[in-house]
Amino acid sequence: MNTDFLDALRDIEKEKGIELEVLLEAIEAALLSAYRRNFGSSQNARVEIDRDTGDFKVYAQRTVVELVEDPRMEILLEEAQKIDPRYELEDIVENEVTPSNFGRIAAQTAKQVVVQRIREAERNIVYEEFANREGDIVNGVVQRTEQKNVLIELGKTEAILAPTEQIPGEKYPQGSRVKTYIVEVRKTTKGPQIFVSRTHPGLLKRLFEMEVPELQEGIIDLISVSREAGQRAKIAVYSEEENVDPVGACVGPQGMRVQSIVNELQGEKIDIISWDADPSKYIASSLSPAKVVAVEIWEEEKVARVIVPDYQLSLAIGKEGQNARLAAKLTGWKIDIKSESQMAELFPDEYKELFHDQVEN
Repeated sequence: MNTDFLDALRDIEKEKGIELEVLLEAIEAALLSAYRRNFGSSQNARVEIDRDTGDFKVYAQRTVVELVEDPRMEILLEEAQKIDPRYELEDIVENEVTPSNFGRIAAQTAKQVVVQRIREAERNIVYEEFANREGDIVNGVVQRTEQKNVLIELGKTEAILAPTEQIPGEKYPQGSRVKTYIVEVRKTTKGPQIFVSRTHPGLLKRLFEMEVPELQEGIIDLISVSREAGQRAKIAVYSEEENVDPVGACVGPQGMRVQSIVNELQGEKIDIISWDADPSKYIASSLSPAKVVAVEIWEEEKVARVIVPDYQLSLAIGKEGQNARLAAKLTGWKIDIKSESQMAELFPDEYKELFHDQVEN
């Protein structure tokens, strides 16, 4: 090793951000292991790389003692003081034991360490980049499918789209571009593992933030999202500015904004409703497109009873209860839906009282 070697390490420090001293210490540790492995030495030893010349030396180490039990590890005080009178008990005496043919092994070892450290540094850079992007959207290219996992290229690394995070029925042909939501980034010995999703409600939220400038600017807030991926979703939006229509802004001119998101999600239907501080109005809106006659609420239990016209009952509940489920997830309330005739039959007195307190939509 020589000054050219040190210059090469300094270049790596600049390009990869790995400190020179960290590299040298790692190489010294690896050289010590190589020395013990190749020369069968059981002595205490250390390897030192000269920071100016790049030369290396191996030093055997022995502890100064009054009585030697293991001459490979220990040296008498009298012997040590013949070398240097300043030695005292428990001091460490070193003498160079660099093998004459150690240069080739040292060069190979140093190369392996540097390559390994560069890989680790690159993995750390990738990890830091994506760990800071959890909860964000990434655009990648489908590489292949392994055991139903779809592997997506994200520049210098790959993301894993697990079967549970794939939209039912959606195809991911090799080479196609796809937007996904970063759910989790794990640090492993083989590099970062990035787990993404196409079904997470956060994907829908981020897509709207990308399409609607008013959301990016904070003029509109996206309060809540509920979603059954590939089928239907609901979002609740709100604006404190009276002259802003939050629903209209999300729909966009001629429905272009929401349609762009529907296309990205392979035709998933999206209901956009206005959030309201009044739970009754919010719950009524959440059952859109169904029309609601009245809403009773029990604040402590977070339970609501919703009354709809008879002809709107199946629409309010939705196919296999989907509309009601999504409304409950969106609002955080347990919702019991009754038609007017059911209400009149089961709770006639309550129905008469509520009939005049209709919720307009």
